[in-house]
Amino acid sequence: MGVTDLYILYDVADSIATITLNRPEAANAQNGALLEELNDAWVKAAEDPEVKVIILRAEGKHFSAGHDLKPDPSTPTPAKITLEDIYNIEARRYLEFSLRWRNIPKPSIAAVQGRCIAGALLLCWPCDLIIAADDAKFSDPVVAMGIGGVEYHGHTWELGARKAKEILFTGRAVTAEEAEKVGMVNKVVPRADLDAETRALAAQIAVMPSFGLRQAKRAVNQTLDVQGFYAAIQSVFDIHETGHGNALSVSGFPVLVNLNQMKDTIKSVN
Repeated sequence: MGVTDLYILYDVADSIATITLNRPEAANAQNGALLEELNDAWVKAAEDPEVKVIILRAEGKHFSAGHDLKPDPSTPTPAKITLEDIYNIEARRYLEFSLRWRNIPKPSIAAVQGRCIAGALLLCWPCDLIIAADDAKFSDPVVAMGIGGVEYHGHTWELGARKAKEILFTGRAVTAEEAEKVGMVNKVVPRADLDAETRALAAQIAVMPSFGLRQAKRAVNQTLDVQGFYAAIQSVFDIHETGHGNALSVSGFPVLVNLNQMKDTIKSVN
């Protein structure tokens, strides 16, 4: 199915496709191979006429620690990396993939536990519904890297303007309960019940007519797009890339990490 088929599990039963992040030893951090496999799984579910609902879940303690900042053997690195190189890679894997998953004409549910950090938001936010375990925490601490937020900038839409600014300015995590209050999360459940609750919701949706589900999803997504969602996501991605440009000019690397400001986040996924 994917580039290596190492990091993603895929299963279909009772009209429900379950896509599982399966890199728990690295807190499901996203290298290039994982994201390519994940996209293949989404496309497979979208094209399968037997699939009516898609679940995205993760093995291990954490949903995902975000982008893997270690060298990625699945992505060839030029001798001299440029902003254009970074832009092309991120436009595909972070922006285009997330928008594609968002617009798949089938309902999707993300089941989130533990930490959901930065790039992990690019995985759960494109889903139509989010069920969170009571230990889930959502954060985007990349301002500490000199970047204004992750590539798929759904913050304002998901959290509201002031809450979005708060988590970006401070780097702090939003708890599952806070996320439910602002409407980012549909339901908070005990960690032990996360898979069962998500599956039950998917089963409830799966009995509905496929065409009706498609039209309902399209109606809501298009309403958000008319309000400016799609244009904002596209334009803020370019703003995001200026952060990499600044880091390249300062240090010669695409990401300038302030480890002192990020130490609590880093410790939390160990």
